[in-house]
Amino acid sequence: MSGFDTVFGVHAAALNFQRQRMEVLASNIANADTPGYQAKDLDFNKLLAQTAENAGKPATTGATNASHIPLEGGINEDMQKAATVYRVSTQPSVDGNTVDVQTEQAAYAESALHYQASLSFIDYRLKSLMTAITGN
Repeated sequence: MSGFDTVFGVHAAALNFQRQRMEVLASNIANADTPGYQAKDLDFNKLLAQTAENAGKPATTGATNASHIPLEGGINEDMQKAATVYRVSTQPSVDGNTVDVQTEQAAYAESALHYQASLSFIDYRLKSLMTAITGN
């Protein structure tokens, strides 16, 4: 367990997951008019299963130097690929694009809300640590 895990609990990993999910959803929205584009999302349950499977193994971060220290746990690129799922189109389009902008915007808003909640928990934790350190 790294130092961040003991201080922030699961919220540091949750921030990372929600950030990656918002990137995927933003990509979907940006490609709403691209013919043949398939809408993607990250499945939390698949990612959780992948994380449990890799528990205790160092994350592969694509180190560029042999002296880099490997990170423990975390979400790496392979785990993100394994957790990526394609959305089933609710209204098929003639050009094969499966992006429904309203669905993507709603999913993005939900993800942003979860991100903000984790930030609030981390902020509270930092403030309580500062109070413990300074006594104010």
